[in-house]
Amino acid sequence: MATSSSSSFAPSLVQTVLKVSLISLLAVTFVSASQEKTKTVEFNVRPGGMVHSFSEKIGEYGCSFTYASQGGTNEQWQMSVGISDDERLFSCSVWRPQGKSYLFFTQFKAEVTGAKIEYARAYSQAAVGGQKDVALKEEEYTVGDTSVTQRDGKFRAELSKLTIIARTRHDEL
Repeated sequence: MATSSSSSFAPSLVQTVLKVSLISLLAVTFVSASQEKTKTVEFNVRPGGMVHSFSEKIGEYGCSFTYASQGGTNEQWQMSVGISDDERLFSCSVWRPQGKSYLFFTQFKAEVTGAKIEYARAYSQAAVGGQKDVALKEEEYTVGDTSVTQRDGKFRAELSKLTIIARTRHDEL
């Protein structure tokens, strides 16, 4: 006999299983994507409190990362964009290769163009050197159809990685 707590748990478990399945499928899809359909570029994340932006495109799909941060010195970050071989999925990842940023982010926003976000996750630490990804609490940021942004009053100023998987508007003929 199911209790009310187990019935409310089931949808959460199903959502978790679906997310893990989607991520696994997407990882396989993007690993098999050809070199012309993926691109990784380096850029500097600069402190000083001013708003900065970095963008990259692959074909008709784009990703931009806009932020303001304080403390420390410039940090080398990377942005990867990719399109699946069937052109149905677009990915954008922004991260600090050293794993942990020492800057305090006062704001951030990642936007995709030409696609609708299916999955997005923000992290305070990126997996590097045996360390694991450390996800932000979901209350710290908001995921919309085309953007991921900090939630004012909830975001704790730590950001080291953003991952977005979006469905393109590619139609079969």
